[in-house]
Amino acid sequence: MTTLKELAALLNISVSTVSKALNDSHEISENTRIRVKELATKLNYRPNRIAQQLKTNKTKIIGVILPTVTNPFFAEVLHGIEKTATNNDYDIIVCLSNETLHKEKRSLDLLANGSVDGFIIAVARESQVKEQTDHIKSAIKSKLPVLMFDRVVDDIECNKVIVDDFQSVYDATEHLVVKEQRKNILLVSNIEELSVGQLRISGYTKALEDHNLELHILKLDNAMDTDVEKKIYDYLEQNTSVDAILSIDHVTGIVAINMAKKLGKEIPKDLSVVGFGYEHTQLLSSPKISIIHQKAHKIGEMSTKLLIDNIKDENLKMQTIVVPSELKLSESSKTEF
Repeated sequence: MTTLKELAALLNISVSTVSKALNDSHEISENTRIRVKELATKLNYRPNRIAQQLKTNKTKIIGVILPTVTNPFFAEVLHGIEKTATNNDYDIIVCLSNETLHKEKRSLDLLANGSVDGFIIAVARESQVKEQTDHIKSAIKSKLPVLMFDRVVDDIECNKVIVDDFQSVYDATEHLVVKEQRKNILLVSNIEELSVGQLRISGYTKALEDHNLELHILKLDNAMDTDVEKKIYDYLEQNTSVDAILSIDHVTGIVAINMAKKLGKEIPKDLSVVGFGYEHTQLLSSPKISIIHQKAHKIGEMSTKLLIDNIKDENLKMQTIVVPSELKLSESSKTEF
């Protein structure tokens, strides 16, 4: 493997000059930087990451702990994280908690031994349900920068990137009531025990209370409920007055469309449907579902930028960034009012 010393000897310049040229130092002329980089490319030079780590006490690696990647939201966030990290000369190590407290603790312990410069994490379902997050607090106490996104814990002081879950659902419910004249709106929830789920239910509840309308909430057991189709079908069959469905996750809105069609309902003539998702979600149903677009890729970008800023400046003031969502109407909503 070619070394800095060998490059310097071949170019008849000092090792420090080669190092500065490779790092685009303004102390080095453009001509020299070009010569150094051309030779480094020709000889397939690769920086010694271990030597750099010893010198700077930084790994240039970010640990990412996700509940799952089967959920398109987290997959899209991860894409935003990876792209932004690469653009800032960082690498990432990804661990999956599989929604369990044990795996989340294990992942944090594994990477908190000097392998990474900081963490980006969405808290596991079990950790939130059991309210056990001391492992995250311990990482922060050890001066390891931690950023939470989407699923956050209010009493942990760290940087956070979130969607305004309350307001986004309030606005979507308000749209269904005011613009589409819907009076019996069913909210389908399978994330009630999560912080984001509670905020979304609160947004729906407040909007209907503001219009003196009755609440209709179908609470599914959890995200892995195997009877989702049957429960939604049975509810719609038994509650024929329902004229709109608001799904607060990425799956049940599409299931609701399928079950409503199975019952012979015309969408959106008889029933409007709005769910959470991203632009490609609208390609997965017929008619195309209206969505609350969370801009997951943007969340990944903002999370990575904020964490890197924190890594570079440990005294950076903690902040919570809200990435605004957008109600994107499509074929499952009325278009003529």
